[in-house]
Amino acid sequence: MKFIFDRDEMIKEIAIAQEIIAIKNALSILSNVLLTAENDTLTIRATDTKVSFQTKIPVNVEEEGTTTIFCDKFMSILNSLPSGEIEFEQNDIKVIIKPLMKKVKFQIKSMSSDSFPVFNTTEDIPFFEFPADEFKEMVAQTVFAVSNDETRFFMNGVFFEKKEDSLNLVATDGRRLAFISKNLCEGIDSFPSAIVPPKILSILMKRLPSEGLFSMAITEKNIYLKFGSYEFSSVLIDGQFPNYTRVIPSHQEFYFEIDKKDLTEALKRVALLVEQKSRRIYFKISPGVLSITSQESEMGAADEEIPCEYSGDDVSIALNYVYVEEPMKYIHAERIRIEFTEPMRAITVKPVPESDYFHIIMPMQG
Repeated sequence: MKFIFDRDEMIKEIAIAQEIIAIKNALSILSNVLLTAENDTLTIRATDTKVSFQTKIPVNVEEEGTTTIFCDKFMSILNSLPSGEIEFEQNDIKVIIKPLMKKVKFQIKSMSSDSFPVFNTTEDIPFFEFPADEFKEMVAQTVFAVSNDETRFFMNGVFFEKKEDSLNLVATDGRRLAFISKNLCEGIDSFPSAIVPPKILSILMKRLPSEGLFSMAITEKNIYLKFGSYEFSSVLIDGQFPNYTRVIPSHQEFYFEIDKKDLTEALKRVALLVEQKSRRIYFKISPGVLSITSQESEMGAADEEIPCEYSGDDVSIALNYVYVEEPMKYIHAERIRIEFTEPMRAITVKPVPESDYFHIIMPMQG
């Protein structure tokens, strides 16, 4: 097997493979990338058995073949070399890597491709097209709210469902919930609801283009995605996602509106003296004023007042400040509306004017 490739082009693809590979042991086939050279094309594959990746790049193939090499070491070699063309030659288990414009040569061992996992075929699976920018926004609005509690594995991913002509994405950890719905499924046949692990979503957020369409398919056990020369797949989380509609309040009696910038900056300052275990802060709402206070600790306490639009009785709500702060990064509005009924029942955080997403937060014990 022998081919010549462009160093910068290869680095871009091997970086994706590195993100997917979970095992960093040179003796494991799962720490390797599979390289197949034929017809002046190099196919690159990587997997951790749950998430899989495949792409193709143009190369100059002098001798066709297939092999696998230790991904991390291959990347280290590429990073050490200047831009330009590099020759890759394999004989038996020995691989020689050398740039054409520099007198340096690396020799590393390869592993047979025989034991590399076989990728699922997607030939008979119906794919649907979605706009990449809107899909990325949907993932951004939800993925941060995924639970990392492995005992509640059914909350360890983002829930995808088709409801009539809409695609809904939902994430929850039991104390907060993020929801977004976009009218992206018009003319699309139904597909099963799915709990998608955050690893594949994180990779997509980095790699999906900001415009244009990409293809997605969901089966009972897997999600498949295609765009450009890339193909990704991931095993879905097997479990029953909670009935999230029961958490969404049908009506909330009171609300107040605030400037998002005021709230974000106040949270940053008050968080300096938040007790880090509980992360508890208090929202004290009075007509015209929101007071944000940290729980008093050995370090002290912080209190800041910001103007708000509210008419009603004074009320105090205890909240986890992270649960309030995180949605602010993804709400694209200058004003925020927070709806509530009473201090110990769920609050809803929305942009002003309302959009196709919202965030629900459960208060803490005062």
